[in-house]
Amino acid sequence: MSVRAEQYAAEVIVREQLSPHLVRVVLDVPTFASTGIPDEWVGLVVPGQFQSRYYTVRSYEDGRLTLDVVVHETGLVTEWAARTEIVGETVTITEPKGSFELPPGAGWLMLVGDLTALPAMARIATETDLPVRIWAEVPDVDELTDYLPASAEVTWLAGTGNGLAATVEGLDWSEGEGYFWMAGESAQMRAIRKHLMRERRLSSHAYDVMGYWRASAGRRPRAVDPGPIYRAGKAAGLSDEEIWENYDRAVER
Repeated sequence: MSVRAEQYAAEVIVREQLSPHLVRVVLDVPTFASTGIPDEWVGLVVPGQFQSRYYTVRSYEDGRLTLDVVVHETGLVTEWAARTEIVGETVTITEPKGSFELPPGAGWLMLVGDLTALPAMARIATETDLPVRIWAEVPDVDELTDYLPASAEVTWLAGTGNGLAATVEGLDWSEGEGYFWMAGESAQMRAIRKHLMRERRLSSHAYDVMGYWRASAGRRPRAVDPGPIYRAGKAAGLSDEEIWENYDRAVER
């Protein structure tokens, strides 16, 4: 028997252009139940479409759910979000899921990502009491300097996300036990996972690396929900490396 995921009808009450590349959409959805996981994501289905795209929940408070949408040349959601008249329209969102999980005893956080990862990195940094270091690769380093919380130590990098693997390989790692979280272009994430497992030899509980989009298809944030793939892999007894290889193949289809 199949069980359909929870869905919510939500009304757009605010559309704000945060930068040339990022649009904030605030939804009225009082029945939404947040997981409380800081990198949680929801599927978003916009008017006139039937396919969902997955976006990080930037915040949820008092029935208002905020999504910060990366806009690019084409895409199911980006073409909708680029319109200035979307306030008042109704969209559908799916129940939230998240993967961020601090291991016991973690004393610091290192966050790395591109433009698509900014909402998750901002929320993670806002909701933790641990020291946070962030490396963010964005098209224009002067565009979103106030987006990430002042409590974090932020290094802004100019680029489109294709230099993140080299950035991680050159990081000066903090002492002691901590947690490394990263998201961005799928091929970059695949290279980084291999580096963390084979070179850094980190435990699978010490990091989370997510492919949000792939270069050949453009910026299409989280077109594939990683949750079912991860659970199926665990049930089949696959290693974390094998599971993430399955996820990468799904993203690249």
